Amino acid sequence: MNHPPLKRQAYAQFARIGQALASERRLELLDLLAQAPRHVEALAQETGLSVASVSQHLQVLRHAKLVEASRQGTKAVYRLADHGETLRLWLALCAVAESRLPELEQIRRRFTVEGAAPGELSREELQRRVERGDVLLIDVRPSVEYRAGHLPGAVSLPLEELPARLGELPRDRQIVAYCRGRYCLMADEAVALLRRHGFDAVRVEGGWPEWHAEGRPVEP
Repeated sequence: MNHPPLKRQAYAQFARIGQALASERRLELLDLLAQAPRHVEALAQETGLSVASVSQHLQVLRHAKLVEASRQGTKAVYRLADHGETLRLWLALCAVAESRLPELEQIRRRFTVEGAAPGELSREELQRRVERGDVLLIDVRPSVEYRAGHLPGAVSLPLEELPARLGELPRDRQIVAYCRGRYCLMADEAVALLRRHGFDAVRVEGGWPEWHAEGRPVEP
């Protein structure tokens, strides 16, 4: 039997997730929360939205059980609910869009950073090379995201600090940069800057979310 009433009620619950994801601004909030927990004011500053608008979007995500909140002093701090599962949902959505929508590749090409290395280091190869100690891995995300979790052995070097800290970097090892993921340009910009100054630099394929979602080792 088809059991239509059961299916209709189940579909209504599935639709809660779909409705919560049906906003580019809510997807942006999920992407930011995949990096680190944040309070509403910090999310508003990152996205350029008003605090009221961010709060409304967060309530939709919270109703769909995709985010949760806890109190830190007078502020509510939001994070992904069941981080691994929600992160995999977000990355699966991106993967389906990439396979079905050629516009995404066109967008990526349009935003190519001049001077960045043409290739990317795979996550598998990066893990092997980090374990051997023959690369310097730098996390160019904001320091708050590094403190929330990062790749093993990575050094925090936020992109805006990189020009002033070039003297700290070795010239006898390849430098590998990573950031917020496939659609983040911070690692490309870091690599382009390093290469202009004579460093051997490359970005890793994807970034923190992809590494974390695959269950690879992380450091808090």
